[in-house]
Amino acid sequence: MPISPSQRRYLRSLAHDLHPVILLGAKGATPAVLKELDLALSHHELVKIKLSGGDKDERDAQIGYLIEGTGAENVQQIGHTVTLFRRNEDEPKLALPR
Repeated sequence: MPISPSQRRYLRSLAHDLHPVILLGAKGATPAVLKELDLALSHHELVKIKLSGGDKDERDAQIGYLIEGTGAENVQQIGHTVTLFRRNEDEPKLALPR
């Protein structure tokens, strides 16, 4: 389910004070990182990720891989940091506005 612009704005405000939970290293986005991100999204719903160095195309490829592998939504990307959101259907932690 895609998030609305008002929900995206709300999630960006919540993510402002968060620190990156996942830090990508030189190998970039690997299946092991994908598994850890899946666990983090299940637990937190809103997660910041610090991407590894590289050009913009490489970072976009890493983000695409992470989103496709977890089914998360891209809330925002600023430089080397991306914020992802995935609703926990069993135990929702964040109340989203309509």
